[in-house]
Amino acid sequence: MTVAEMLGQFFGLVALAFCIAGFANKNDDRLMVLLISANVAFALMFACFQSWTAAALTLLVILRIVLARRYQGHWPLMLLLLSVNLVVAWATWKSATDIFPLLAAVFGTVGMFLLRGVPLRIVLGLAAFCWMLNNLVIGSVGGTLAEAMVLVTNFITIVRLRRMQQKYFRDSQAPNPDRS
Repeated sequence: MTVAEMLGQFFGLVALAFCIAGFANKNDDRLMVLLISANVAFALMFACFQSWTAAALTLLVILRIVLARRYQGHWPLMLLLLSVNLVVAWATWKSATDIFPLLAAVFGTVGMFLLRGVPLRIVLGLAAFCWMLNNLVIGSVGGTLAEAMVLVTNFITIVRLRRMQQKYFRDSQAPNPDRS
């Protein structure tokens, strides 16, 4: 293993640690800071593995997190960011496997700008799956584990949200003995 690959593995594990800390945190602002930190580590990891499309698109993920949080539902900004993602992918494209980070960026951008709740988590799960495939291709252990953790966390959250929705629906349909 080369020094660059060892550094890539190190940054992948650092990203994993930030992801775990972020998803374990109940404060949304702290979660965003930790996710931004994780994406800096991911960008460094991708650069060490010379996965340039993934590295560049990951830097755009940081911008997307900030913009989507502030401008949720803003179609023109989302379309601009998608266009920038396409141009960056075109400029850095090396092989067919670069489709994985591009798909992840598209799923993540559309999801964060347009969706909430279960649909958001499904689309972000698709993005995480694409990132995981890219990490498997480049051989990043920490990156693969981080995306697997995101997939599992997303799945658990979807189940919890569905149960809450079902409970709310059942409670709203139940006869109320106080009403006459």
